[in-house]
Amino acid sequence: MTKEALYDSLNYVNHSREKRSEMAQLILQNPNLVRPLLQIAFDVDDPISNRACWVMEFTAKEHLDYLLPHINMFIKNIHRVHQDSAVRPIAKICEFLTLAYFSKTSNPVQQTLNTSHLEKIASSCFDWLIGDHKVAAQAYSMTCLLLLGRKFDWINPELKMVLEQNYPSGSAAYKARARHTLAKLK
Repeated sequence: MTKEALYDSLNYVNHSREKRSEMAQLILQNPNLVRPLLQIAFDVDDPISNRACWVMEFTAKEHLDYLLPHINMFIKNIHRVHQDSAVRPIAKICEFLTLAYFSKTSNPVQQTLNTSHLEKIASSCFDWLIGDHKVAAQAYSMTCLLLLGRKFDWINPELKMVLEQNYPSGSAAYKARARHTLAKLK
């Protein structure tokens, strides 16, 4: 399948889990499509890019290792994503990566991600946490930053400050996740 054919196929993907899962199955059966999917996902001003991000999230959930050969491309571009419907799945993929990196079970993510990658994930997560984004992306960011605080000493004080500052104006869901995160920071 060409990039153009993949792009056309994404026109038929909607927000339903069924459609996203169907397209992710196509990617899982053809891992060579991960790179063109990422190229479409990071064409951030194209409305189809959101759909590519949704599919990439489902693909990463099933086989995170399919993303690893393209990790530099992924990390280099995550800060560019700005549409809410794309930020959420990208933040979720960052959470998958961070959870795998800090897993007690040895895995390929631990050998692939380097300090620079982790710093860029942290920077993007702080941007999503501080910016005007929906609570799901902020919740995934809190999880990432909490874990990344194990590696980078500067993160925990910054995370605590941001959560305490934004807590009063946060939604009920934001407050619940912030309470959970703050409790783990103590």
